[in-house]
Amino acid sequence: MHEYDMGNTDMNANHTAIPQALISALQQARHVVVFTGAGVSAESGVPTFRDAQTGLWERFDAEELATTQAFLNDKELVWGWYEWRRMQVMRAQPNPAHLSIAALASLVPRLTVITQNVDDLHERAGSTQVLHLHGSLLNPRCFDCGQAWAAPSAIPDEPAGGRRLSPPICLHCGGAIRPGVVWFGEELPVRELRRAYASAKDCDLLFSIGTSSLVYPAAEIPNLAKQAGAKIIQINPDKTPLDAGATWSLRGPAGVVLPDLLIAAFPEVGIRR
Repeated sequence: MHEYDMGNTDMNANHTAIPQALISALQQARHVVVFTGAGVSAESGVPTFRDAQTGLWERFDAEELATTQAFLNDKELVWGWYEWRRMQVMRAQPNPAHLSIAALASLVPRLTVITQNVDDLHERAGSTQVLHLHGSLLNPRCFDCGQAWAAPSAIPDEPAGGRRLSPPICLHCGGAIRPGVVWFGEELPVRELRRAYASAKDCDLLFSIGTSSLVYPAAEIPNLAKQAGAKIIQINPDKTPLDAGATWSLRGPAGVVLPDLLIAAFPEVGIRR
């Protein structure tokens, strides 16, 4: 594994910190997979799931709210918290990492974007057909029958009454609408996971960006790609369990490192940070 500290990358530098072998691998790639985690959205101001809660929610443990049992015990509490999270997401904007990933689609023969994030920042940046392994805050559904429910396009206000908010009622069966995310103890969506695994086994270059590489089965994706012969590029400010398996590990924020890498590999395109 080759490790490079990109934390102090100068936007006017000649990108000498990015190895030529990595640049060549990207230029020659046939199928690129981009696998993103919470760190990418955090650069847009979206708190990671395990960040300490703030304001109205500082007394609550996020992991205790993200379960089926929590919803059954107190639907108003759980729905209110997820509406607060949806508000944060909708107020955020895609950052240079999201924009670079979207731009990469026109620079390589094939690109697959796989994310563990439950926001729509990839889509708002211009990426299409994103595989959401952990669901989406923007796609709630009925708890009882699974019928999709269209979330309002307006940015939510702070949850009514401080923290509790009654969930909408399903027009199909009368059940309560639940957040469209994968809770602890639930299986990942089968279709998305199968497509993600198939893409990992087919690609020749995989980016692992802003993910802790700790949450399984999603964390298996870079390993599947490596086993199939792909080169692995990790972009993360921190060390992760993937360090030993990555071909190149670039230390620094994705919103700085990824644009610089694309500028170095495709200077004619005019990508900017």
